[in-house]
Amino acid sequence: MKKLALFVLFVSVSLHALMAQSVAQSVTSLLPGGAHAQAATPAPADELGRGTPSGAVFGFLQAAQAGNYKTAADYLQMSTARRQSQGADLAEKLKVLMDRTFVGSLRRLSASPEGSPDYGVVDLQTIGVFSNGDADVPVVLVRIADPNSGKIWLFSSETLIKVPELYDNLEAHQVESKLPQSLVKNVFLGMPLWQWLALFAAIPVALAIGWAVVLLLAIPRRLWLKFRHRPNLHSYSRMSKPLLVTFSAVAHRVIGAYIGLPLLPRLYYSRTIWVLISIGFFWFLLRATSLTMQRLRIHAISVGRIGTGTLMVLGERLLAALVVILAILATLGIVGFNLTTVLAGLGIGGIAIAFAAQKTLENLFGGISVLADEVIRVGDYCRFGDRTGTVEDISLRSTRIRTDARTELSIPNGALATMNIENFTRRDKILFNPALAIRCETSADQLRYLLAEIRRMLYEHPKVEGDTAYIRFANFDNSALRLEIFSYVLTRDANEFNAIREDLLLRIMEIVEKSGSGFAFPSQTLYFSRDSGLDKEKAAAAEQQVQQWRDQHKLPFPDFAPADKSAFRGSIVYPQPESAIGSDQPLP
Repeated sequence: MKKLALFVLFVSVSLHALMAQSVAQSVTSLLPGGAHAQAATPAPADELGRGTPSGAVFGFLQAAQAGNYKTAADYLQMSTARRQSQGADLAEKLKVLMDRTFVGSLRRLSASPEGSPDYGVVDLQTIGVFSNGDADVPVVLVRIADPNSGKIWLFSSETLIKVPELYDNLEAHQVESKLPQSLVKNVFLGMPLWQWLALFAAIPVALAIGWAVVLLLAIPRRLWLKFRHRPNLHSYSRMSKPLLVTFSAVAHRVIGAYIGLPLLPRLYYSRTIWVLISIGFFWFLLRATSLTMQRLRIHAISVGRIGTGTLMVLGERLLAALVVILAILATLGIVGFNLTTVLAGLGIGGIAIAFAAQKTLENLFGGISVLADEVIRVGDYCRFGDRTGTVEDISLRSTRIRTDARTELSIPNGALATMNIENFTRRDKILFNPALAIRCETSADQLRYLLAEIRRMLYEHPKVEGDTAYIRFANFDNSALRLEIFSYVLTRDANEFNAIREDLLLRIMEIVEKSGSGFAFPSQTLYFSRDSGLDKEKAAAAEQQVQQWRDQHKLPFPDFAPADKSAFRGSIVYPQPESAIGSDQPLP
C-alpha cells in the first residue's frame, strides 16, 4: 500500500511538472490534447503564442496562474487604454471564472491559426460556456489583426462584458472560508496549499475504496466456484493489484471533482488520473491474457496437442508485446501527443523497419511455422544437422538447444524452418541393426546353426519385435562372413534401449562361441603346426544339430515355421535372473 501510494504521488507530481514546463516552453507547439501544432497556413510569430486558439487559451491560463495578470490582459480584446487601467483586474476575474465555472474541453482546442469548424466560423470560435446557475454564457475567441504580431486570437469583448457580473454572482468557496488563510493564499504550481493537502489526503481514502470494490467483486466468483465445487485457485489475486490501481484512480477522480481545482491544474490532474487508469487497465489486460493463454496451453497439452501448447507460449509473448504497445500509445494520447501523427509516422517508418528487420521477421514467422507444424516441442531430443540435444525454449527469435555436451546452442528460427530435423523423442521403437563379421573358415552348417540360434533368440526375446526381426547371411567380405541383423527394440527410452542392446549382443556372443566359430577381424591368420585351428568337437556338435533338423524336416531356412515363431515369443527371461535389477524390476 505504501509503495502504491508513493507511486501515485510520484506520477502525479512528475506529470504535473512535465506538462507545466511543456506549456511554458512552447504554448503554440503543443495542442491542449498534446499534439504538435501543424498550422494549415504559416502564421506570423507571436511571442505570446496567440496565433492559434489553443495558444491563446493556454497562454492566458499560464500567465494568470503565475500571477502575471498584466501579461494575461494581453490575451483580452480591449482598447489599449482600458487594458492599462482595467486589464489586470479583468484578467484576474476571468481566471477565477475559468477555474470555477468553465465547461468545455481544452484538449480539443484547435492548434490551427484558422481555428476549427467544429467550434464556429472563421475568425470566431466558441470554446465553451460559463455555467453559473441557470444561465450559460458562451466563451468566445475572436481573431483580429494586430499591427505588431499579425493575426492573433483573443477573448472576445462580448465575453469580457459579462465577466464582472458573473464574477459578482459567484458564491464564496465555503471550504476556504473555514480554513487558515495561510493554506488559502499560499499557492504552489497554480493551486492553493489546501487543495494539495486535500489531494494527498484523498489517496488513502481512494485506496480503501478501491480495495473494497476489489473484495466485493471477488464475492460472486467465490460463490460460483463453491457452487461448481471447484477449487479456489489464486488466479484472482493476480488480478487484484491492477484492479486496485484502476478503481483507486477512479475513486480519487470522484473525490477530486469536489475539491474544485483550478482549470489548468485540473487538466494536468485529469491526465494523471487517466494515465493511472490506463496503467491499471492494460496491466489487468496483460495478466488476463497471460492467464488465459496458460490455461489454453495446459488444455492443449492435456489432450495431446503438445505442439499447440508450445505455440501458445509464443502467442502469449506476442500478445504481451501487443498489449504493451497499445498501453504506450494510449498513454501518449492521454498526455497529449497526436496519435494520428504518431501512427502515420509508424506507417512510414514501418516500411523501413520491415526492411531493416528482415531477419527478425524471418525468425518470427519461422518459429510460428515450426510450432504450428509441431516439428519440435519443448523437451524433445532431436538432431539438428550434425548436433544433437534437447529443446529447452522456443522464443520469438531463436530456439535454444541443450546439447549432449551440456552447452547451449541457439538456432535462429528462420534457419530452423529450413533445416532437416530428426526428432528422436517421437520414435515408437528403436532400430537394432548390427552387422556381424564371422570367421571365413566357418562351415556352412556352423553358419546355419549360428543363423538359426540368433534368429530364434530374436523371436524369443520379449523386448524385440518378432514380426519384423530377421538375421541373414548377407555377403562375403575379404576376411569375414557378413551377417546382418534387422530388428526393432520395443522401447522409446534411450537408456532402456542401451541396456537391451547390451543384453542382445552378449547373447549373440554366447551363440557364436557355442557354434564353435568366432568373430573375424581385419587381419591375416598364419597357421603353424601347433595351431589346433577350429574347435572340432563344437563344430561336429553344430553340424550334428543341423543334420538333426534335416532329418526331422525342421531346418529353419529360409525361416522358422510360423507355429514355432509363436511358441518362441517371450520364452527368454529378460533381464536375466542373475541380473541385479531382476526380471520383474523396471529399467532405470
